[in-house]
Amino acid sequence: MFYLYLTLISIAWFSLVEWALHRFIMHKNLKWFPYPFKAHANVHHRMFKADDSYLAHTHENPEKDAWKIPMAWWNGIVLVAIGSAPAYIASAIYSNIWISFLCLVVGAAYYGTYERLHWCMHLPKERRLEMSPIFRRLNGHHLLHHRFMHKNFNVVLPLWDLVFGTLLLRSPISFKQATGPSVPDVQPKIVLAD
Repeated sequence: MFYLYLTLISIAWFSLVEWALHRFIMHKNLKWFPYPFKAHANVHHRMFKADDSYLAHTHENPEKDAWKIPMAWWNGIVLVAIGSAPAYIASAIYSNIWISFLCLVVGAAYYGTYERLHWCMHLPKERRLEMSPIFRRLNGHHLLHHRFMHKNFNVVLPLWDLVFGTLLLRSPISFKQATGPSVPDVQPKIVLAD
C-alpha cells in the first residue's frame, strides 16, 4: 500500500513540477536562464498559436516545424532528475532506495506522457489516442493555453491549474481556433435568454 500511495503522490508531484516550470520558467524571461523562455515562449508559442497554426500540418514546412513541438532530448533527463530530488532525500532518511527508483520511474513516465500528448496535440494523425474523450479534453485545455498563455499550464494532469486558479475550461471570448477531429470547440457557450 505504501508504494501505491507513493506512486499517486509522485504523479501529483510531477504535475506540480510541470505546472511550476511551465508557469515560472518557460513563460518568464529570466536573465540568469533565458533558454526555456526563448525555446518555449519565443519559438513554440510563436509557431503554434490557437488558430490553424496550432496544427503543424497547416504550416508551410510541417516536417521541419514539427521538431519544435517536443523539448530538446536532454530536457527530460534534467527535469526528471531535478523533479526526483525530494525522493533522493526520502530514500536517504528511510534507507530505502526503492523510493528514489519509483519516483524516477513515475517522473520518466510522466515526462514521456507529456511529450506524447503534446506531440499528438500539435501533429494529429487520427490516432486511437486522439479520439479518446480524455485526450480531446486535454487538447482543448492546451489549445486554450496557446490562446491565453497565462492559463492552463498543465498538459498531462490539470490538477494544479485547478488548485492555483489558472484553469480555463472555455474561452471567455470568441476567437478563430484550430479545428479537426481531435480538437474540441472551446468557444464561449451561447446562453439564449428565455
